[in-house]
Amino acid sequence: MNYSLTYEVRLPSDYNTEQQYPVIFALHGMGSDEQDMLRLMEPLQSDFIIVAVRGPIVQGSGYAYFQIKSIGNPVRELFDASVQGLHQLMVDLSAQYAIDPARRYIAGFSQGAIMAMTLSLIMGDAIKGIVAMSGYIPQFVKDEYKIQPNSELSVFISHGDQDHVFPLQLGEDNASFFREQTPNVTYVPYHGGHQVTPDLYQQFQQWLRTDAKLTAEDPKGLNS
Repeated sequence: MNYSLTYEVRLPSDYNTEQQYPVIFALHGMGSDEQDMLRLMEPLQSDFIIVAVRGPIVQGSGYAYFQIKSIGNPVRELFDASVQGLHQLMVDLSAQYAIDPARRYIAGFSQGAIMAMTLSLIMGDAIKGIVAMSGYIPQFVKDEYKIQPNSELSVFISHGDQDHVFPLQLGEDNASFFREQTPNVTYVPYHGGHQVTPDLYQQFQQWLRTDAKLTAEDPKGLNS
């Protein structure tokens, strides 16, 4: 299977290659595409470089990063290939655009959240923070991947209490696992299903702006 990734980049209106900007790599859910994530991230475009990445696998009328055998059980070969492909794409684009290496973020919903959490655990200081909405961490990632997150990793995890796809317990498990890796975990359980509610929409935007601003002021976390 061809794992070259299609993506779209949106630059701030004041983009200047002599400066450095925070970046959000935005990853969609199963059956969706990069355009959905561009719409979701649009209010942040004035402050961030936005890179929305399409999954390499056709899934219904949209795309996916991997297929599954059952809930919580991705097809390992496809999963690993997408992790590797996304990792390489982030490295390549970080060299191509005026991206601040201390302020690289990944935001994802559902499958995109699964990818975001996995990448943040293995990419070390290359990732400053993640927004993981309605996902889970596969057990084989915890057991077999080399876990080496940024010691200052910032994590925003959200999960709906009526999620019919992934039960709320998975969100709670995600938060507990990341609290073992970093002190900077924000967990937001909310009233709703497998969706981004209006309140959550505002919350994750504010969280990203605040974390990027604090990191720019104190990139090494010296005041934390």
